[in-house]
Amino acid sequence: MQVKIVNKSNNPLPAYETIYSAGMDLRAFCDEPVVIDPLERALIPTGLFIELPPGCEAQVRPRSGLAAKHGITVLNSPGTIDADYRGEVKVILVNISKDTFTINPGDRIAQMIISKHERAELQPAEALNETSRGAGGFGHTGVQ
Repeated sequence: MQVKIVNKSNNPLPAYETIYSAGMDLRAFCDEPVVIDPLERALIPTGLFIELPPGCEAQVRPRSGLAAKHGITVLNSPGTIDADYRGEVKVILVNISKDTFTINPGDRIAQMIISKHERAELQPAEALNETSRGAGGFGHTGVQ
């Protein structure tokens, strides 16, 4: 799939790090470090603008290392970028740790997954087909 990208940052383009990577790392594009205090959030620019093909989306997801080691995650995870959006890709980071965390220019802050999706046609109905699960959810199948 071809995706047009404009890079107004001084960072390299996002790239797959391995042959089996699903996501590409996004980097912070800021003039100076951004400090995120505990339980605070920050909108971090990337300097990237993308043009996705119709029927595709990009999802912005946390980087597992930042989440596990520092409690830094993407607040609206996954953030969705629609095919008709032409603004700058930005990442809403939140610090759920007890320690202040600093994002430096060029830091890898999130990952972006690009994929195809279907557009659903909702059909009003009076009832749904029965299944063995029924309405069970939120731990319904038990802890194993």
